[in-house]
Amino acid sequence: MVTVILWSAFGVTLAVGSLLMCFSMPATVGLGVALVVFSIGTGLYACWVTRRVGFTARVFEKAVQPVDKFRGLNGPAYLMVAAGFVWISVWCVAVIGAVNFRFPGLTILALVVSLAWTAEVMRNVANLTASRVIALYYLRGMQSSVQFSFQRALSYNLGSACLGSLFVPTIEALRILARGLNLLEGEDEFMFSCAHCCLNVMNAVFEFGNSWAFVHIAAYGRGFVQASRSTWNQFEGQPGMPALADADITSSVCFLTGVTSGALCVALAGSWTFVTHKHYTATVSLMAFYVGYLMTRIGMALPQACVGCYYVCYAENPRSRLFEDSPIGERLNKMKEDGQDAVGVAPTPRFVHAIMMRGTEHSDTEACCNMQRGKDAKRRRPPCHRAWKADVTKCTSHQSIPLVSHRVGTQASHRLIKVTPTIPETINLRKLLFDATMASD
Repeated sequence: MVTVILWSAFGVTLAVGSLLMCFSMPATVGLGVALVVFSIGTGLYACWVTRRVGFTARVFEKAVQPVDKFRGLNGPAYLMVAAGFVWISVWCVAVIGAVNFRFPGLTILALVVSLAWTAEVMRNVANLTASRVIALYYLRGMQSSVQFSFQRALSYNLGSACLGSLFVPTIEALRILARGLNLLEGEDEFMFSCAHCCLNVMNAVFEFGNSWAFVHIAAYGRGFVQASRSTWNQFEGQPGMPALADADITSSVCFLTGVTSGALCVALAGSWTFVTHKHYTATVSLMAFYVGYLMTRIGMALPQACVGCYYVCYAENPRSRLFEDSPIGERLNKMKEDGQDAVGVAPTPRFVHAIMMRGTEHSDTEACCNMQRGKDAKRRRPPCHRAWKADVTKCTSHQSIPLVSHRVGTQASHRLIKVTPTIPETINLRKLLFDATMASD
């Protein structure tokens, strides 16, 4: 199923983008080019996550098994889809009327953002309902009432749903952007510092606002921030669990499902509009994509909630009999045996920077000694600390240059090159590390 969704998103968006370009109007050509570019990115992403597809499919299969035990668990999602349809119908009338406003562009933009937030709230209400039922089944062995859980999500947990709907998409989007900058910063140390700083900031913010929080909101009635911290702390309590949860592609699969549905809506609505009202083809196509995407995302709340409960409940009680043959436990054991840091993720190659440390031999050696002892690590850390780490194995005096281990690559995949100088006091540590870099290449 996961493979079908990934490659369907690629094929459908490519076909619909080509169709829009065939309409030969400037607006439709622009939309078509955007869809074609997105389809190319989707294809590259599908190739990149190939190693994760099997694991994700197994987690999906295990996570949705409890749904059959609860009659009517799909009901809240269907109700939210119906409510979303009614709200979107009213919204379309509002968009048409916004054309006569003094600032139509700003008004329509505000309506678009408002609709996205409203649809996200509806999706999270269905998410909270399913999360409470599934989480109590995993943690307490209870069969909670679906109706009571739905009423609780619409009343007691509605504030957390609104807050999470506002911050979770924003935080996750900025975190993805920071990751991309961290991968593309290249050889520029200033760019690296900015990208690394942004990534650290977003990782810190992610602990206070993430999508895993909805499980604890539903099960324990906690606030959004408190639930975010508690779920992430549980992940950190299990070795390898943060990396495993961070590498999960369930949200990407649900997102691409919505995109595929929106593209199909464009194919139908755009073709009909081109025949009947040619000048409105681009506008109707854009609205059809937006509406189709949002409606599908609301409908995908149940499987995404099941997967979230599966991860969080496993982290809370991994020895439960319900997780005896869990793919998460098998993957964690395999990661522990192989020494991996992520699930099926190939390490990102890093180019080895030339070492450019300022100062004399005495200051270079003293900096390495301080790095080993943990003193003034931030102040004395060389500017290229990402590409290498000098591990001093012997710091008895500054008269002899210590043994240096040159680390090449990322934390997940690295190799050590040990170089022992033979002529003390005359070999500059800067030249020594540069020679080690050239030897590694």
